[in-house]
Amino acid sequence: MGRYLQGMTVEPRAALDRLVAALEAHHHAVATRRSDDDPAVDDAYDVLADAYEVYEDSLATVFGEVTPFYLADEVDEDEDDESDEDLDDIDFDDDLDEAEEEPQPAQQR
Repeated sequence: MGRYLQGMTVEPRAALDRLVAALEAHHHAVATRRSDDDPAVDDAYDVLADAYEVYEDSLATVFGEVTPFYLADEVDEDEDDESDEDLDDIDFDDDLDEAEEEPQPAQQR
């Protein structure tokens, strides 16, 4: 869970209102960005991520429901580039050919 409201159950409606406000603030920060590394955008991103987590947790706690979204783990750009290079070395066609050659078990009725 985010840095805020850990261990507390928040009313889903209040959490939704906070999420909508965080979306608005994030949009404003992006639309008025002063540079590529504007700290206001980073701050708005963090607030938005926290607001989403609180909303998701409140939905799960109160209603047993979730949203169709998830927060991706932050990835170091250098790590991401290395993992893309690793994928270039894999011959996916060979794996498909091998899978097609393996005998399939008979279906039971």
